[in-house]
Amino acid sequence: MGSSKQLCKTLKMKVIDAHNAGEGYKKIAKRCQLAVSTVRNVIKRWQIRGTGEVKMRSGRPRKLSDRTARMLVRKTNQNPHLTAKNLQEDLADSGVVVHRSTVQRCLHRQGLHGRVSRRKPYLRPHHKIQRLKYATGHLQKPDAFWKQVLWTDEVKIELFGHNQQRHVWRKKGAAFHEKNTLPTIKHGGGSIMLWGCVAASGTGNIARVEGRMDSTKYQQILEANITPSVKKLKLKRGWLLQQDNDPKHTSKSTMEYLKRRRLKVLEWPSQSPDLNIIENLWVDLKRAVHARRPKNITELEAFCKEEWEKIPSTRIERLLAGYEKRLQAVISARGGVTKY
Repeated sequence: MGSSKQLCKTLKMKVIDAHNAGEGYKKIAKRCQLAVSTVRNVIKRWQIRGTGEVKMRSGRPRKLSDRTARMLVRKTNQNPHLTAKNLQEDLADSGVVVHRSTVQRCLHRQGLHGRVSRRKPYLRPHHKIQRLKYATGHLQKPDAFWKQVLWTDEVKIELFGHNQQRHVWRKKGAAFHEKNTLPTIKHGGGSIMLWGCVAASGTGNIARVEGRMDSTKYQQILEANITPSVKKLKLKRGWLLQQDNDPKHTSKSTMEYLKRRRLKVLEWPSQSPDLNIIENLWVDLKRAVHARRPKNITELEAFCKEEWEKIPSTRIERLLAGYEKRLQAVISARGGVTKY
């Protein structure tokens, strides 16, 4: 080891001497069988510090080489769901034994951090084709077109089912003190299913779905709520009904009902909640309702209807104003999932 170090030092002095003699980087690199960048670095260190030696670094050298770091990045790019433990085991198989935290720090330096996976609908190839077709076909639609759409959807809201992490300030060992816990009730304490609709001018009717939703019940909801909502929202003749491709929406009896009522339906790609602006309003509704902490199902339903009416039309207008960006996002993803 001592002789190789001495050889390296001798080689560096040879590079410096050649540079002082007026030789160029490429000529020195060719004669000494070194990379041009190596020659440049040696000469630069000599010019700055008066020596070609690498300055001693403080602290312990990293256990994972740059090559190993690149390999870890490559593996996580291929499969982002790999855990630090999985990667640690892969390294151990190749003879590199390190702690999981070492793997994590290495990935952090490469800009990779563990994050909660976003839940998105599973898209098959034909779903992506449909989504891309819809996005490209509606990208140039004027604002007036979207203002004539009645957006509809169903949502389930649980009494105590606001599933988001909550944090508390507590001391060590006090995790199970009553004031530091979040009470839960089996099966969420009950839930309700709601059907709602909106248009550019505001929110339309919102109705509770009693029991199991099927084609017959869906048609009954449309019959009771569509006409009042269209009048309330002042939709003009030729307006379009938006609905997803749930089986109860596309069943033979429902399609016959829509035809009989002469309701025009907006073409819609399957598995595309990110293209329905009402999904954003459901999030707003749940947040507002659970902030009021309903104590029972009756209060839950009442709060939902009250908060639905409070949603400002400006909120809907902003969502529609950004609809072109949603379509662009689908096109950019070639029909794949988007951030919406």
